[in-house]
Amino acid sequence: MNSFQRIYQLHRILASRTLPVSHQVLEERLECSRATVNRTIESLRLYFNAPLVYDRERNGYYYDAQANGIFELPGIWFDANELYALLTVQQLLEQIQPGLLDTQLKPIKDRLEKILASRHLGNQEISSRIRIQSMLARNTALPHFQSVTSALLQRMQLRITYHSRSYDQQTERVISPQRLTHYRDNWYLDAWCHKRNALRSFALERIVSASSLDHATLEIAETMLNEHFATSYGIFAGKANQNAVLRFTAERARWVADEQWHPQQEGKFLPDGSYELRIPYANETELVMDILKHGAAVEVIAPEALRQTIMENLHSAQEKYLLTGEEK
Repeated sequence: MNSFQRIYQLHRILASRTLPVSHQVLEERLECSRATVNRTIESLRLYFNAPLVYDRERNGYYYDAQANGIFELPGIWFDANELYALLTVQQLLEQIQPGLLDTQLKPIKDRLEKILASRHLGNQEISSRIRIQSMLARNTALPHFQSVTSALLQRMQLRITYHSRSYDQQTERVISPQRLTHYRDNWYLDAWCHKRNALRSFALERIVSASSLDHATLEIAETMLNEHFATSYGIFAGKANQNAVLRFTAERARWVADEQWHPQQEGKFLPDGSYELRIPYANETELVMDILKHGAAVEVIAPEALRQTIMENLHSAQEKYLLTGEEK
């Protein structure tokens, strides 16, 4: 640990304590001698005007909050792990949405890399050592993404032209953005639709055009947003009114038991080693797709309507394969 890091570490120790810290504790935490601790204390006082005082009765050092209020080190002060974490987050964001905030983040990234280099830490080749494999990501036009995020954060309404996949129709809507969600490698905007007078989710890649309006967004309570968007399964929102009961084979259970399909799911192993998963849902569309991908390794126990939907899909798929076989 060099002197720069030691000053920062001393500051963190003192700032996180409400009671004076003894010299012995500082030596242990800073992993240095008594003399080095004394030099670090003096550096913090001398160069940064820290209100660091010694309490003889309690035999320890502390920040005098009454002197200058809450003391903070000036400028960007991070230890190596925090610097790596910040660069990692930047890299994750860059890989999730290429081009997003490049202009805004580049100066910060350059500064962080210079700080690492000045301390001979390097950047550990973060860009080549961390990779996010987006298998089903759909391309989102960067200008639309920036228009949406800008209106969302500034709390302004948006006028969008939206092409719905479900109905293959294009409509113009005025919406009040509420939240941006990154779900299964794709971006969705949760918003109040003034055309429908209801909450809706919009896939960002289906937004044909977007422009901010000079009207403040209609604010929806977080409890209402959570009830609509977070209680049921998948991106097809709506208050959950049914519970799917799925039973996975013992072999498939080794994977599914460690997966989170929904924050409110309930799962348990059965005596034969199989795994039962209960999931709340309102719209079965996405749930059906996820069940089907497990093939014969899963059975829908309830409700009966969902069970019938899965059976019909499997039967239709079987008929297609039989028909193809006959044609050959």
